[in-house]
Amino acid sequence: MLKRKLTVLLLAIGLTGCAVNPVTGKREIVLVGEATEIQLGEENYLPMRQSQGGDYDIDPALTEYVQSVGQKLAAVSDRDLPYEFTVLNNSVPNAWALPGGKIAINRGLLVELESEAELAAVLSHEIVHAAAGHSANQMERGMLLQGLVLGTAVASRDSDYGQLFVLGANVGAQLINLKYGRSAELEADHYGMRYMSAAGYDPQGAVTLQEKFVRLSEGRRENWLTGLFSSHPPSQERVQANIRTAQSLPPGGITGEDTYARVMQRTREVQPAYAAYEEGRKALTEGDTAKALQKAEEAIAILPEEGHFYALRGDARLVEEEYEDAIESYDAAIERRDDFFYYYLQRGLAYNELGNESRAVQDLQKSLALLPTGPAHYVLGDIAAKRGNRAAAIEHFKVAAGGQGKLAETAQARLIRLDLAQNPAGYVQVRCDAASSGELVVSLRNATSVPIGDIGIAVRLTGQRVLERRLTGVLGPGEVASVRTGLGPYTPGSGCPAQVTHARAAD
Repeated sequence: MLKRKLTVLLLAIGLTGCAVNPVTGKREIVLVGEATEIQLGEENYLPMRQSQGGDYDIDPALTEYVQSVGQKLAAVSDRDLPYEFTVLNNSVPNAWALPGGKIAINRGLLVELESEAELAAVLSHEIVHAAAGHSANQMERGMLLQGLVLGTAVASRDSDYGQLFVLGANVGAQLINLKYGRSAELEADHYGMRYMSAAGYDPQGAVTLQEKFVRLSEGRRENWLTGLFSSHPPSQERVQANIRTAQSLPPGGITGEDTYARVMQRTREVQPAYAAYEEGRKALTEGDTAKALQKAEEAIAILPEEGHFYALRGDARLVEEEYEDAIESYDAAIERRDDFFYYYLQRGLAYNELGNESRAVQDLQKSLALLPTGPAHYVLGDIAAKRGNRAAAIEHFKVAAGGQGKLAETAQARLIRLDLAQNPAGYVQVRCDAASSGELVVSLRNATSVPIGDIGIAVRLTGQRVLERRLTGVLGPGEVASVRTGLGPYTPGSGCPAQVTHARAAD
């Protein structure tokens, strides 16, 4: 197996080979080509934005401003990529870059910055991560160490929404949650400051930014520890390196404190609304629906344009099983933002609880088009099973089972119960061995998480009678049973002539 993996990796290296990093000028082994990088970024940008709270559309002027600063820096980048910049509706202070130049910064980080130069320092740092292929390099490291590119389902740390999604957005989740190494962070700081200077910004903004980050990390503020610091750890070493870099660059440049304060005015004014919303979300996770509703109303009173606040109110009503009131709140959320998966997901769940399957299916499918989630697939699987559409139910449960937590475990159990009778060999593993007398012994292992009974096997040893046998009793998850066949002699390694022909989930 190891030899085969190494062969595949060597072939991959041969197909792509060495290249000069356009930012650092170093020669590097490249396993992920530029076309693949760009494709990864394009395919994952929307789902990752969805899983992080969606785009921040309350203050379009702020997004336009961030985009203008980003494009000014991208214009002096050492690598021509289809750079894009967006602001996310997320209170966690963070910023990230996908391969191919797809970059996002959270509302929660913007409110902590104090100048356009500091914003330029954040964006130029992320531009370097994309331009220098740091995310792609992490993928390559995974290839070399594990023989694969990425895992299959990773929940985002930065969002209440991220833990819901499965499969489709897994690549992007891996990439934005990567913790960059020391050298990558120093490179992103150093060349990012060069980009700042070339674009006309005062590189001292990167110094003050890192000094601020070190102070905040020493204070160990929770939202910082789960945000930017988890993937971009600050250090005094980075502060000193930035000071040296600034001294090597032309002095002066744009700082833009007044401009930044003016552009951020509206977003800062509505911060109390988002603070109330975060309190309400926390209360809801603790089971305090009364406080969640109170905080939702406080937030709505301050900023009635924000759909997230109505969704919080809907979630509290959903927990209280006030389904019609919940739907009314989700309607209000969708009126304000009709392109966010969560509102459709939750409204679909509420419709399903009311027994309105057609509306539930419509909303859940709409949510899946924006972001694949375990809950949507699970409920669609449940509806399909009720309607007798076994094939559709199996497909939905397969996806839901690829997630994490109790829902994934339940989906896996539903999948097994639906598919076991038609596909018993997919769930009961078979092994053939020879007893000391040469008799064929068949071992059966329950490879599922549910008990299995009524297991039937057929053994077809060349030139001998076909043996069919039903096992009595039940095999629990992971348990093994052996059957002496009376057939032989059997030569180990000649192929296992036994096949599972029947099984059922035990009650």
